[in-house]
Amino acid sequence: MATMDHGAVRPLTAVAWTSNTSTCPKDFTLINITEDGANASFTRSFAMRPGYYLCYSKATSGGMVMSDIQLITDKDAIPHGYCFIAEYLEPKATVSKKKRVCVRVVPVGSVDTAVLDIKLTAKSKMMLQHYTYVGDMHGYVLWCRKGHFASTTPQAKPRSVSLDFGRLSLELPSTPQPLRPSNSPQVPQGKLSHRRHSLHVKENLDKPADSSIQGITALDGVPFSLHPKFDIQPNATTPRLNHQLNNIHIKSLQDIENEYNYTFAVEEVAFKRT
Repeated sequence: MATMDHGAVRPLTAVAWTSNTSTCPKDFTLINITEDGANASFTRSFAMRPGYYLCYSKATSGGMVMSDIQLITDKDAIPHGYCFIAEYLEPKATVSKKKRVCVRVVPVGSVDTAVLDIKLTAKSKMMLQHYTYVGDMHGYVLWCRKGHFASTTPQAKPRSVSLDFGRLSLELPSTPQPLRPSNSPQVPQGKLSHRRHSLHVKENLDKPADSSIQGITALDGVPFSLHPKFDIQPNATTPRLNHQLNNIHIKSLQDIENEYNYTFAVEEVAFKRT
């Protein structure tokens, strides 16, 4: 009782019919004796044909458990979510269909309680303590016990988190962090280019006051410089370039709006038609 109540019992995963020990699967247990000491063989036609036995399995390799078991007659419809138990019989052997055993099998992680055990008795007046009456068939009474079961699902082992991982943050540092000596680029003294110097200055000027990631754009850190062929004074000796520079017209905001104004009238008419 104590071990069952605390979930230390494995649940049933399958119930089946079998002719004898030779046809019973290796991971099944055959019930050949009832709780009151009678032979548990379900014989047919006054023992003119060989009998058959109930057997059950607790193998959890399939990840399923049996949550319920019922007895129904041949005129009853099988309940939703249930299935008839399998048959491991000798050739040409059959099981009586007047009363049939059906079970409900579910994934092991979807329920907290399941069928822990089944037993048979030959005397209907005999009561089994802590067991539930399922039904009677062919002179036998089927009992089952339900309760919490021991979970066989492997648990994930906790992993230790390094101290460096805990220091990670999505926030940018308020001030630029210097490179470590182990990964700093080896640049000779006095060889820093003017472009890199201007890049460093521009990064400090364009950085937002709150150092938030929203203030960073794709152009940050890209220096602006005029193409060398245009980097000459207007009074130089190139007449063509002087003509181009002198004819540059700087447009005002109003000029730009007047030139590129578009009312979307065609689109509005097309939308009204639809």
